[in-house]
Amino acid sequence: MIKLSVNLNKIATLRNARGGNIPNLLQIAKDVQKYGAHGITIHPRPDERHITYKDVYDLKSIVKTELNIEGRPINKFMNLVLDIIPNQVTLVPDSDNVITSNSGWDTIRYQDLLTETVKKLKDHGIRTSIFLDPNPKLVPYAANTGTDRIELYTGNFAVGYANKRWNCIDPYIITSKEAINYHLSVNAGHDLNLENISFFIENIPSIVEVSIGQALISDSLYMGLENTIQTYLKRIYKAYENSQI
Repeated sequence: MIKLSVNLNKIATLRNARGGNIPNLLQIAKDVQKYGAHGITIHPRPDERHITYKDVYDLKSIVKTELNIEGRPINKFMNLVLDIIPNQVTLVPDSDNVITSNSGWDTIRYQDLLTETVKKLKDHGIRTSIFLDPNPKLVPYAANTGTDRIELYTGNFAVGYANKRWNCIDPYIITSKEAINYHLSVNAGHDLNLENISFFIENIPSIVEVSIGQALISDSLYMGLENTIQTYLKRIYKAYENSQI
């Protein structure tokens, strides 16, 4: 069954905007899990503009489901995750000046770096995932690194879907099938929301995990956190069921 991992970056952003501890990141992490989410995703950036490195250590004892830590494999990040030992590390190639992750790895150009990094993580028992654009040509090179999974960057899908370009799903279908051919599991994340997630999963039921933050946290302002998580789970489960008919 497809798992829902909730990204808590925006909770940390809201807290940091005022200082102090409101909203309480750790309490929300507990609640998110209590309300049915299968995991927590965080992305500590070097400037700590949302999730701080202290948050990562604090969350380690709070997350009883699965902890997925995203980031670029600079020394500071690698030292952190090798100390924490999360369930999964998702390698993301974002630079310091981006507002949010907006593209995947060029697995051809960065083959050596990714291979070395994946080995370090897996030597410590950490499941690995490589953030990837929906380009099937990149999949064999991702597989060559030894990674367990790829995570498809779904920002372009979200834009296409919002503009009713239904064929925007095609590169994702092709890339997912190629990943399976190379025995890679497939995650997905970025700009998935209540409007587009059903269409995405119905077309790609092989997805094993979706990571959702911005839209889910925004929805919770109107719907409440528990109701929002339950609504996402229902959409995910229903879409998966529809894909099997």
